[in-house]
Amino acid sequence: MTQPSVFTARDVRVYLEDKEIVKGVSLDLKPGEVHAIMGPNGSGKSTFVQAVAGHPHYRLTGELALDGEPLQEVAPDERARRGLFLGFQYPVAIPGVTVANFLKAAVEARRKEAVPLIQFRKELLAELESLSIPSAFAGRYINDGFSGGEKKRLEILQLLMLKPTVALLDEIDSGLDIDALKVVSDGINRATESGCAVLLVTHYQRILQYVKPDVVHVFVDGRIARTGGPEQALELEKRGYEEWVGHRSQAAAGGA
Repeated sequence: MTQPSVFTARDVRVYLEDKEIVKGVSLDLKPGEVHAIMGPNGSGKSTFVQAVAGHPHYRLTGELALDGEPLQEVAPDERARRGLFLGFQYPVAIPGVTVANFLKAAVEARRKEAVPLIQFRKELLAELESLSIPSAFAGRYINDGFSGGEKKRLEILQLLMLKPTVALLDEIDSGLDIDALKVVSDGINRATESGCAVLLVTHYQRILQYVKPDVVHVFVDGRIARTGGPEQALELEKRGYEEWVGHRSQAAAGGA
């Protein structure tokens, strides 16, 4: 029996002031699926996922739904509580707020109930160990003085603790060495095994050696230029984006 989609986007367009950046994107995610979005710089990949998460700088039109419920009029914090997670490319530091305190508040908001401290601590320590993160990490201020790898591991720690329905991961692999990449990839795979659907924005095929995509979308000029299977990523690694960028440029010139 075919599983219903947990996330749908229909003719999504995203504007920054009067400029249209995303120009009519439609896709569906089912539980446990991984969709990779690849494309050249400036193609609108990150703008798309940030707007879907509710970034206030962008205006979004079209239709979004999570578990069949419309999202486009829902505030960003409520989207997160309903199960939409955004992993940042450049996580910000929050001095004065510890990782443990932040995660406990976030977990309780997501579960919509208080979580006993002993239970929370047990879950947190287990996930810290799974990500090869020392337990003392929980007492540090969020991303304050963190290395690039530590910041990305914290994003995945949040993913595993919050157990979202859909995870939007914006270049989560950027700046990682091979050991950190494997740890981050393992965390993503464990999330998908639990049913989380993942939309993974990346420039490189490298992470897709460890996180196997079900679908690869080629993003060019704010649109999905092509959709294929995992082999699409290998083709892009060999041939680059010039073929699709050239087609878009010719089409734009022809319509001018």
